[in-house]
Amino acid sequence: MIIAVASGKGGTGKTSVAVNMAVSVGNVKLLDCDVEEPNAHLLLHPEIKRKEPVYTFIPKINKDLCNICGECAKFCQFNAILAIAEEILVFPELCHNCGGCAIVCPKKAITWAKHRIGTLHFGVAGSVSLVYGELKVSKPLAVPVIKAVKKHIKEAKDVILDSPPGTSCPFVETVNDSNFCLLVTEPTPFGLHDLKIAVEVLRKLTVPFGVVVNRADIGEKKLYNYCRSENIRIMLEIPYQRRIAELYSKGIPFSLEMTEWKEKFQTLYSEIRSLATK
Repeated sequence: MIIAVASGKGGTGKTSVAVNMAVSVGNVKLLDCDVEEPNAHLLLHPEIKRKEPVYTFIPKINKDLCNICGECAKFCQFNAILAIAEEILVFPELCHNCGGCAIVCPKKAITWAKHRIGTLHFGVAGSVSLVYGELKVSKPLAVPVIKAVKKHIKEAKDVILDSPPGTSCPFVETVNDSNFCLLVTEPTPFGLHDLKIAVEVLRKLTVPFGVVVNRADIGEKKLYNYCRSENIRIMLEIPYQRRIAELYSKGIPFSLEMTEWKEKFQTLYSEIRSLATK
C-alpha cells in the first residue's frame, strides 16, 4: 500500500504526521519527496547507509556536425536551447530532458551528457527505512529527483510518501498512483483555501483521500463546514498543545513520548488501509 501525506500549503505538519505514523506502525518505508527541503530525517535521526547521485541528461551539441539550422531551438518549448549566429547555446537549468531536440535535428548532431541535480540518501531508524531526496542548490527541477526517490518503492513493505507542499508538479508527481492521500490542514483561512485546491487536484487524479486537522482547537469552523458539505472524511484531529510543540522543536516524534498517540496513529493507518482497499 502506498500512502501519500500531503497538504495544500506548507507548515501544516504533514512531515510530523508522516513520521509519527511511520514510527507508530513500524516496518514501513518512508520516502521523503519534499526534495527542495527534506526534513523527515530531522525527526527520525536515521543511520545513513549510503548516498546516490541523481542525474538528468542535457543536450550536447557536436559542433563538427551542427550546421546551426536552429530546428532544435524552434522545437524546445522551455527555451533551453538558443540558436545564435555562430553557435547553439544550451541552458541546462531549463532543460526538461524530453529528447525532442535530438529527434528533430537533421544532422544528428545532438547527444546527451549527464547533469547532476541532486542526491538520494538511504537510512534506517529502528524498523523504518528512509529514503529522501535532496535537490542540489540552484537546480530548479524537483520532479526528476522525486521520480528517483519513488523508484525505491518496494512491494514487500507499505510505503508512506511525505509530499512537497502546494499543488504544483512536485505534488502531482508524488501523490500520483498512490492508494490513498492524507491531506494535513489547519482550521485557518489559508488552510481552507489551499485544502480546496488540493482536493480538486486529487479528484482529477482519482486518488482517494481523507483529512487530518492539525492545531485543531484554534482558528475557525469553516474548514469543518467545508469538509461536511463535500463529504470529506476528517480522520484525525491533533490539538494545539505545548508538549507536542516542545517535542517537535527537539526533533522527537511526539507519539514516542505521548504513547496514547501511538495507538491513534495505528488506528488511523488501519482506517486508511480499509478505505484504500475498498
